[in-house]
Amino acid sequence: MLKRHSPDVVIIGAGVVGAACAYYAARAGLSVAVVDRGPVAGGTTGAGEGNLLVSDKEPGPELDLALLSTGLWHELAAVLPQEIEYEAKGGLVVAPDQASLDALRSFAEGQRKAGVEAAEAGADDLRTLEPHLAPGLAGGFHYPQDSQVQPAQAAARLLAASGAEVHLGEEVTHILLDGTGAVRGVRTPRRELSSPAVVNAAGTWGGHIAELAGTTLPVLPRRGFVLVTEPLPRVVRHKVYAADYIADVASGSAALQSSAVVEGTPSGPVLIGATRERVGFDRTLSTEALRRLASQAAALFPILADTRVLRTYHGFRPYLPDHLPAIGPDPCRPGLLHACGHEGAGIGLAPATGLLIAAALTEAEPALPLAPFRPDRFTEPGAGTGWGVVRD
Repeated sequence: MLKRHSPDVVIIGAGVVGAACAYYAARAGLSVAVVDRGPVAGGTTGAGEGNLLVSDKEPGPELDLALLSTGLWHELAAVLPQEIEYEAKGGLVVAPDQASLDALRSFAEGQRKAGVEAAEAGADDLRTLEPHLAPGLAGGFHYPQDSQVQPAQAAARLLAASGAEVHLGEEVTHILLDGTGAVRGVRTPRRELSSPAVVNAAGTWGGHIAELAGTTLPVLPRRGFVLVTEPLPRVVRHKVYAADYIADVASGSAALQSSAVVEGTPSGPVLIGATRERVGFDRTLSTEALRRLASQAAALFPILADTRVLRTYHGFRPYLPDHLPAIGPDPCRPGLLHACGHEGAGIGLAPATGLLIAAALTEAEPALPLAPFRPDRFTEPGAGTGWGVVRD
């Protein structure tokens, strides 16, 4: 017999975005249940580096979301356990030549107008900020607002702090609808959760959840690899990457792209990401991707050339065609809200996403306009398959 329960909201997904939605929904006074087919942070979150970046975002809705999240992460770091490993370390974007530096300068000027702190660093300044950087770089920009968390711990601690009822290892098989077509809960093999609101925070599986509700969201997986070195002294002080990483983030290409992002961790290993390619859910190890990352990291930090890589890991970023997440109510399905499609920025953007979802659930004034993140911006109203829908 199925167990039945009736929270105010059911959140599908126990990654960092789902955890943040649970946290802010609970703070808004709602009772919350979280359901996930796997463990906490078992998907994209657990395969992330923990980047909380403003440096890679051009002025616009995503940067606004990142700046809001930057402040929220700072607040969360004061109340969540130290295990989240929050570090306000700052970012350093470097340019190999004058043309790249000029482009970075123009990019940073636009960011400053949007509220980003960015300070130009000459070639000598780079060596002061990062003594082990390769010589011969033209310069760069220092972004003090960039920071980092341990992503799996951040998700777990946010979820615990929410007080939500959590059901792990339970795949949502049906979205339940009433006679008018409005959402009234979810069903898993073990239970039925009745609720007037369901939040789709399923990451790369967000499109599947949308289909279960009879609507459409074109989320695709974008594979990425990360290298983890042996423990080292703190040879990398900031989050450091070359200017071409910004272009890779914004690109819609399906082909393999790589640009090293190098950072130290409190426990000693250096993390080296990131690659991007659209290959579906293919988990095959790509030696080409790993080779590129290692080579690019050693070009930035020659001291890493002889450092052992202890392991690699990879995961799938939830990609939407315009590189903006879907956040807010689905106009085609009353009671369904989306919080997915953040690609590689979900850890950084999670708190702002959770805050906006909580405002939508309680009909409060949102901290940012939701229009740029409308879930139906890709399709005509009424599109969808209707798979997995159960009506009264």
